[in-house]
Amino acid sequence: MHVLVMTVVHNPEDARILHRQIRALVDAGHEVTYAASFTAFGVVPRPWVTGVDLPRAAQRKRLSAVWAARRLFKRMRDKVDLVLVHDPELLFAVWGIRNRPPVVWDVHEDTPATLSLKPWLPSPLRPPVRFMARMLEGTAERHMHLMLAETAYAGRFKHAHPIVPNETWVPDSVTPPGDDRVVYLGWLSRARGVIEAVEVAKLLQPYRVAVELIGYADPQSRPMLNQAVTEGLLEWRDFMPNDEALKRLDGALAGLSLLHDEPNYRHSMPTKIVEYMAHGIPVITTPSPRAVELVERYDSGVVVPWEDPKAVAQAVLTLRDDVRERRAQGARGYAAARANHHWPNSAKRFVTQLESWAGVSR
Repeated sequence: MHVLVMTVVHNPEDARILHRQIRALVDAGHEVTYAASFTAFGVVPRPWVTGVDLPRAAQRKRLSAVWAARRLFKRMRDKVDLVLVHDPELLFAVWGIRNRPPVVWDVHEDTPATLSLKPWLPSPLRPPVRFMARMLEGTAERHMHLMLAETAYAGRFKHAHPIVPNETWVPDSVTPPGDDRVVYLGWLSRARGVIEAVEVAKLLQPYRVAVELIGYADPQSRPMLNQAVTEGLLEWRDFMPNDEALKRLDGALAGLSLLHDEPNYRHSMPTKIVEYMAHGIPVITTPSPRAVELVERYDSGVVVPWEDPKAVAQAVLTLRDDVRERRAQGARGYAAARANHHWPNSAKRFVTQLESWAGVSR
């Protein structure tokens, strides 16, 4: 099976797209052409895929990326067995093209709900754009296959669709959590708690507990983070490939998830929480429902109030001073991640579903 995977929004090193889904397809013996914004993100395609460079869709500059993807799709439609798209923008790239192979939209997020998090979209335009997004989802459901990253997304659609959750690779063994460094892994923005992370770093500095942030920051957050680095408050490593970033979790005191109370986060499980658990470190999270469910079910961390840096810092210091509880939380989280959230448990089901839609028999 030859699969064309396309994204113009996500970093080509995106964990779900490259390190889970594409890796699973390649490991199963399938050929993958990966069309993404390699140049725009400064990324080199991995040797085990055929990389095709596309423009990046960012803020209001999206049309050229969509048209480039559409031209690529037209050129390759007779050469591939299936197309997997990861951005709602790319639905327009495949729309109305005849004699096309099966198209799968991997639904990563609640598209209408994310509009409140886009500062480049003027507030008066958000209601009509939200309405258009819901119409777009309905049209996509009628004309292509859908795959969902969250069970909570099912309520937005009329029919049942396969769910491939945001799981992670869980190592065979982990290092016990240490006592002098907390980490954050993921996108950095105001809604994801970047202001609180900087404040936590200030509060922990007298106690010699370092704060390390790993991830791409939006334009609004970058000046503040650069200033914090200049002042020696924290370490910020910007975007790292997922396989490299995960290594930075090993031996940390705890992992932070400081999401705000936003509609798009209320029904989504933060992948970073599973990643922290998978590397045997306690989780410190704000009370988004799915995060609370996960942490409390496995007793793998601490829940703190929304937008409360002092509570976060106190949770860190409490864990630092209680080595037995810190290691117990890390161990319980690791065991739960290994048993219930290990990507290979879902990888075969993901590949089999795409093979079925492509009409490929093994």
